[in-house]
Amino acid sequence: MSGAVVVAAADGVLRVTINRPEKRNALSRAVLDELGQVFAGQAANEALRVAVLTAAGSHSFAAGGDLRDLAAVRTREGAVAMATHARTALDAIRRFPVPVVAALNGVALGGGAELAVACDLRIAAAHAGIGFVQGRLNIATAWGGGIDLMRLLGPARGLAVLSRSEVFGAAEAHALGLVDSVAAPDEPFDVFVARFVASLARQAPQVMRAFKAQALGERLGQSRSEREEIETQLFSLTWVHEDHWAAADRLLARDR
Repeated sequence: MSGAVVVAAADGVLRVTINRPEKRNALSRAVLDELGQVFAGQAANEALRVAVLTAAGSHSFAAGGDLRDLAAVRTREGAVAMATHARTALDAIRRFPVPVVAALNGVALGGGAELAVACDLRIAAAHAGIGFVQGRLNIATAWGGGIDLMRLLGPARGLAVLSRSEVFGAAEAHALGLVDSVAAPDEPFDVFVARFVASLARQAPQVMRAFKAQALGERLGQSRSEREEIETQLFSLTWVHEDHWAAADRLLARDR
């Protein structure tokens, strides 16, 4: 790893930090590679309950693709290859087996917004923002973010967000449904993130995997029969797990 992505795991929480504050945490192809490798590599870690993706500093979550790196792409074939490469990295986040929370420490722009909506949940500092500003560069979304946006907001609101190419402040993004929770202006962001994540990390790892599987089934457009099969299989796994019987025994003991 180059140091552009910092990884830590403790108490069932995977923390992944984009560490390029001097570049506004812009997403070069190398950074995208590292993000994909981290999430693909941690997918088999059965101790995890939740993952948090954030960035260094307090100004930018990710200021889009790294234009100095991507400016070398000048052909249509090269653009297809670049988009496919980046989408593969973001797919490792979309398909991660437990929920991934994007903790927006600052603005998420362009490709950074696509990265944010690749995650399952988004929380934001009071001063943060998110903007699908690709239209300002006369380009479309490329990394699966347009698809995610339409699923998240619906086609009418999603089209409006893309067409306006504006940066929405945290409060407005929350009202739109782009962000799930916003820190109070006087609350330290790390405290806010820890408080939000704690409510998820209380669940058992196998239960969080089962919950994420249902969300992923909806995201991927799986048929009802496919999702019923997944739900049944994961329910049976959680039912026979010792964590379930320990919880059931505690409840039964109260009724004695």
